[in-house]
Amino acid sequence: MAMELGRYGVWHGGQHYGPELAAGLEQAGYGALWLGGSPAAGLRDAEVLLAATTSVAVGTSIVNIWASAAAEVAASYHRLEDEHPGRFLLGIGIGHREHTGEYKSPYETIVGFLDELDDAKVPADRRALAALGPKVLQLSGARTAGALPYLTTPEHTREARRTLGGGVLLAPEQMVVLETDPEIARAVARDRLATYLQLSNYLASWRRLGFTDDDFTNGGSDKLVDAMVLHGSAVEVAAGLKAHLDAGADHVAIQLLGHEGIDLLPGYEALATVLE
Repeated sequence: MAMELGRYGVWHGGQHYGPELAAGLEQAGYGALWLGGSPAAGLRDAEVLLAATTSVAVGTSIVNIWASAAAEVAASYHRLEDEHPGRFLLGIGIGHREHTGEYKSPYETIVGFLDELDDAKVPADRRALAALGPKVLQLSGARTAGALPYLTTPEHTREARRTLGGGVLLAPEQMVVLETDPEIARAVARDRLATYLQLSNYLASWRRLGFTDDDFTNGGSDKLVDAMVLHGSAVEVAAGLKAHLDAGADHVAIQLLGHEGIDLLPGYEALATVLE
């Protein structure tokens, strides 16, 4: 692995981050801050996180290659590398068919984007690829530092490690709710999962994991919700996160769910004290 990410990091969209939260997460011991959603090609949100911290890694998860020109992304990468050497990992991905008007030849589009990054001298070991299925997982291992799976399970992590082999970064994201009442936790989880239940790439990934159409109705079955969003006490959630590491992950990106506007740092601090 080209960069030191630590065992655990934090994943959020830019709207949830700020300099104080970034600094607090670094102090709590997290190894990486992941900028979720589809950060703009200028990567200014990543720059904010890097400037607010001193040593933690910052990664994008992910820059949508349909919405961002490779030349601009490469120029932004080099700017961040000049300003904060060795701390930025460029995560890219194909996005969603439902959100893209010209979603055609997705695999070839990824390959072409990687070719352009090669031409712009963005090192392969400083970029990673959103990957769920075996074909893109294989590509991530061949052309980048590794894979950034999203909304998966330890079972997926185990299979992804078999596909990737050793020495390749595998850093899945995992949603969590620090709530011991399962009904309250599932309500929070279903609210977050609602968008993803409309996206074909996640439905296909979940079908490969053994879920069926019955699991995708009425906001998701309890089985699906509990698999996609860990919930319980900090100790219980930590055990679920460690299951990804035991299955072959190098790093787990944690996405703590809560009510809009809630201060996320106390939850992450509580979790950090029990992570193994």
